[in-house]
Amino acid sequence: MGLDVETPNPPELEEFDPNEYEDAEVIGDTDYRRQEIEEHLEDGAWEHAFDEWAAHTDMDEDEFAIATDLRMFGEFDFFWDSHADRVGYHAPGIPEDWKERNYHPEIDSWGTVSSINASLTEFGQIVCEVLKEEYVDWETDYEAPDDLPDF
Repeated sequence: MGLDVETPNPPELEEFDPNEYEDAEVIGDTDYRRQEIEEHLEDGAWEHAFDEWAAHTDMDEDEFAIATDLRMFGEFDFFWDSHADRVGYHAPGIPEDWKERNYHPEIDSWGTVSSINASLTEFGQIVCEVLKEEYVDWETDYEAPDDLPDF
């Protein structure tokens, strides 16, 4: 399908323990390297990932306008997970009580909410992949136990 819109600004990453998120668990080292990740985002990783995502997303321009109005792209969080040797992320989402809270006047269905939330999750994953494949070269401090079987 694709989306032809202007790339939003990358988020400003703040110090926050990712274990506080319901959808993340980080074990081990607590150097989440947010400053370095933020620099990579500003140096092109964000735009590269956005272009890749926008070319294939199912999100339409109306849904993108809602996400932009709600400043959801600025609410992403990215962090280094040294134990898993990956960049982790937390994607923003529209809460389940969106209707009761009158969250946004253009949100009119669960389909819209689901589409926005799923699209933002997909975008977060693409950002992590771009960061890991093209920007991050940090060594993991995790060592596998010696008693693992050889295959």
